[in-house]
Amino acid sequence: MDAQTPLFPSAYDVKAPKGAEGWEALYPYYLTFQPDLRAREDAKFWFCDSQHWPNPFKPFDAVTVEFAVRCLGQYNTRHYLVPPANGVDYRIHNGYCYMSPIAVAPEKIEGRIPQFLERAGYYFQNWEQLLDNWHRKVKANIAEMEALEFHKLPEVVPIEWITEGRGVDPHLDLMANYDAAIQLLYKTWQYHFEFLNLGYAAYLDFFGFMKGQFPSIPDQAIAKMVQGVDSDLFRPDDEIKKLARLAIELGVDDALVSGSVAAALAAVAARPKGQIWVDAWEAAQDPWFNFTSGNGFYSTDKYWIDHLDIPMGYLRDYILRARAGETIERPTAKLVAERDRITDEYEAMMEAEDAEAFRAKLGLARVVFPYVENHNFYIEHWSMCVFWKQMRGLSRLLMEEGFWPTEDGMFYLTRQEVRDALFDYGNAWATGGDWIGPSYWPAEIARRRGIIDALSTQAPLPALNTPPKVITEPFTIMLWGITSEAIQNWVSTDDQSDELQGMAASPGLVEGIARVVRSPDQLGEIQQGEILVTQVTAPSWAPVFGKIKATVTDIGGMMSHAAIVCREYGLPAVTGTGNGSSRITTGQRIRVDGNTGKVTLLD
Repeated sequence: MDAQTPLFPSAYDVKAPKGAEGWEALYPYYLTFQPDLRAREDAKFWFCDSQHWPNPFKPFDAVTVEFAVRCLGQYNTRHYLVPPANGVDYRIHNGYCYMSPIAVAPEKIEGRIPQFLERAGYYFQNWEQLLDNWHRKVKANIAEMEALEFHKLPEVVPIEWITEGRGVDPHLDLMANYDAAIQLLYKTWQYHFEFLNLGYAAYLDFFGFMKGQFPSIPDQAIAKMVQGVDSDLFRPDDEIKKLARLAIELGVDDALVSGSVAAALAAVAARPKGQIWVDAWEAAQDPWFNFTSGNGFYSTDKYWIDHLDIPMGYLRDYILRARAGETIERPTAKLVAERDRITDEYEAMMEAEDAEAFRAKLGLARVVFPYVENHNFYIEHWSMCVFWKQMRGLSRLLMEEGFWPTEDGMFYLTRQEVRDALFDYGNAWATGGDWIGPSYWPAEIARRRGIIDALSTQAPLPALNTPPKVITEPFTIMLWGITSEAIQNWVSTDDQSDELQGMAASPGLVEGIARVVRSPDQLGEIQQGEILVTQVTAPSWAPVFGKIKATVTDIGGMMSHAAIVCREYGLPAVTGTGNGSSRITTGQRIRVDGNTGKVTLLD
């Protein structure tokens, strides 16, 4: 590979699929590759973050990548001054998100170290107190978002507004509440990263220490020493398991295994002890059913609280398995025993001084790293559930007023255009004239819908331009699984080989039948004992992890959600195969070696 021959094409040379021409106008100017900046943009290596954003963005949905990646950067660059890493540059191309980490200039790294130690050190030393405060802040933010109301404008303002001398109209509240929703979302993502990068930093510090002590130590062994057992991210799944056990204990399980949700609940309530179970079902919903089968980044994500058939489906599966004598709970005791065994073995091989440093670094990592998974429930699930519910309600209001014909119409507007549409709504209401939106937006939304549909027909390239000869940036490797070896897998054209190589993310060796899943809607197709093969998993897929033997993903590193969840469930996992979900077909027999990162096609 030479400087004149990029390993991957330039964004400027990758054409849009037929029917998606002009897609750039759907997004703000700062999210797309600008023609006059080609020399600068082509000098960077960009990778597609389909781990978090696997589908093309509707214009409004792009707010999630804007706020998330921007807030990620602020903590590295402006808050904690992480010595080697600033934020991550990001662009949308052909509807997908591409990222390029921004390194700190080598001559500035040393000067940032004292500031990082002071700032991050304060958080590490006061972690529990600050984390308690974080939970209060996040829950208050959720409550404030939940309290927002969007009402249709009345024919006339109430007489009381006249007699009270209010001097304003209800459109002011409508605009203010929309602005508040966007600002509360922005604050949500500020809170998201307040602790997250520090959790990774503590793990990386421990990881580096262990590699220094034992250069050949497997990455999995280090991860196992740090992993937690109890996580709020697993609570929704744990609640469903408890409800399954309770149904069997109360003798109402047979009333739950068939029929609609409403019919099943009515049948249970009619039983002598049925109300006890119904009360437990309702109690579990707040907050644990604010949980999506997606990842929280899209307006189309389905949440348990709005689609009770999703948790009911998991409940029925757990009831059947529990009746059959299966252990449906996670093997927490086994995980703790294995964690302690590995920890003791490595500590016993150290000198006394090194062992003391080992205990200190491991102790810190075990305190702070659980946030890496725990935060996910409060932000991506609970907070985003409330936000999308409010935005869907606003979209429905404007649909009913004739601005667009379908409930999802608003999401084909940018967040700034929504504000314009709301002003149009209030403007004509105030003048007594006609809205412009109902004559403009239906055709424009149809045009944009066609563009998004066209973008969805073409998978994104995994990367753009030429990567560094060796990938060394630790966050890129650990979270996204982007290594020099992974990049070679991306460009490999040997589709005749019966082996795939990825990252050894969770140990174990199994053989079984593959089930290729391309969306959360297909999770119900998974059969007991199959191997899940997918582009990327979401944390909310945890209920199916009790049914499968192993997981294979196209994307993700050692600390991706797929890797962490598999380790928590004691399942083998190979992540970052690049094209596993394309090479493997449902029904094919495969072997997954989570110890080496190798997947073998046996059929």
